[in-house]
Amino acid sequence: MRMLAYGASADSVDDYVRIGKSTSLERVKRFVQSIINIFGEEYLRSPTNEDIARLLEEGSQRGFPGMLGSIDCMHWTWKNCPTAWQWSHNDLNVLHRSPVFAQLAEGRASPCNYTVNGHEYNMGYYLADGIYPEWSTLVKTIPAPRGNKHKYFAQQQESARKDVKRAFGVLQARFAIVRGPGRFWQPCVLKDIMTACIIMHNMIVEDERDCQLDNNFDFTDSVLVVEPSHVQTVPLTQFIQNHHRIRNTQTHKLLKNDLIEHLWQLKGSIVED
Repeated sequence: MRMLAYGASADSVDDYVRIGKSTSLERVKRFVQSIINIFGEEYLRSPTNEDIARLLEEGSQRGFPGMLGSIDCMHWTWKNCPTAWQWSHNDLNVLHRSPVFAQLAEGRASPCNYTVNGHEYNMGYYLADGIYPEWSTLVKTIPAPRGNKHKYFAQQQESARKDVKRAFGVLQARFAIVRGPGRFWQPCVLKDIMTACIIMHNMIVEDERDCQLDNNFDFTDSVLVVEPSHVQTVPLTQFIQNHHRIRNTQTHKLLKNDLIEHLWQLKGSIVED
């Protein structure tokens, strides 16, 4: 934990635990793997219906109905990966390999219905910067806005999108190993360290919300039984249709224009008040 939280070097812990550098490094690898195996299913789960409802409510209060959050795939990859590996993982490559929209494509996502500027939508979206594609599930900023409406939209979108960077800043503050250069050269180890830190961060957030946690993780007297999923998958044709809906450029443009009008109307009502 000292190596993860404070960025302590591997040989510095020899003073009080009496183990060598190689053993310390191996302990870190096994520790993060254990965190993922034991807590990953709970703290890296997909959003539930209650989570979706809370996110939609927060997004609506900020002027973005239907917003589920912000996305920035490249924000952590370039900071923590060795040079030989980092440049093969840009925003678009990470996005196409990401499971963010997997449940939506498979027809298993929680319902997300909202209305913007008189138009009804049934898919949530994430705020993103200009490098991302024009998908119906992404709302990008306007690079060179002209006119008061577009300037105000770009200002609000970029302000809300900073949440993902603020969240990563909190993660860096809590775990110094995330803030510094990569300590290991194997991509799988770097991934495990990042994943374990995210899991522990989510545990801290949940604990601060005064949730009642079940801390009994002693499975010595019982055997974990993995129940296979019996949920019927969607037909291939439906999967392809969902895939096209996610990447629909026309819906992306319509939603963006509706949000521009919606935010401008909200600004007008605020000024009148």
